[in-house]
Amino acid sequence: MIHLIHPPFRYAVLRGLRNVTMAWGLMFSAVAAEPLTIVALGDSLTAGYGLDPAQGFVPQLQDWLVAQGQDVTVVNAGVSGDTTAGGLSRLEWSLAPGTDALIVTLGGNDMLRGLPPEESRANLDGILKGAQAKGLPVLLVAMQAPGNYGPDYKTAFDAIYPELAAQYGALLAPGFFAPLLDGGADPAAVQGLMQADGIHPNAEGVKRIVAGLGPLVIDLIAEAGRSQNP
Repeated sequence: MIHLIHPPFRYAVLRGLRNVTMAWGLMFSAVAAEPLTIVALGDSLTAGYGLDPAQGFVPQLQDWLVAQGQDVTVVNAGVSGDTTAGGLSRLEWSLAPGTDALIVTLGGNDMLRGLPPEESRANLDGILKGAQAKGLPVLLVAMQAPGNYGPDYKTAFDAIYPELAAQYGALLAPGFFAPLLDGGADPAAVQGLMQADGIHPNAEGVKRIVAGLGPLVIDLIAEAGRSQNP
């Protein structure tokens, strides 16, 4: 004998299925809407030395990215005075669960202390290798040595960043201060974008640096998105 399903019961079943489907859809949408997390590993340039908390590199980068419509959280893992060795030593706990990408801005203090370029290279290699092992895309921000250590030192140090970026397939920013020098800016004008120590940018300097590096960070975000949805 064939039993017919009465319309009210049938509609109730359909409504129940629809509600379950909508609930699952909302849950997956919430998961999809989780912002990406980028860890900015660096020294005082990343930490925001000498600036009000809201004026540092990471907060200004966060605000710039949000203004560009990016759903992302930038974590400040900058430690003033840190070297590439220090960055490598704290890499594991800096890359907390949920990290989606990494910005590396290290080497300035190595250079200022005249540390051997081969040591800086080995430490940065370790950082990029650690990020690669976690499947994290990286933006490597280059540093350039001054000429007072001699041409051999400068050549060896400056080569570290493009060579490691090519080796690990990392994005490469030509230099943290490059946006201040874009177009052959007048040195006096650049000085006006620096703090009194002549080493760290002031708030306006950071703003220009963020505007220059920001498009590369958006490229990094795109790579992180592709990693999540291969």
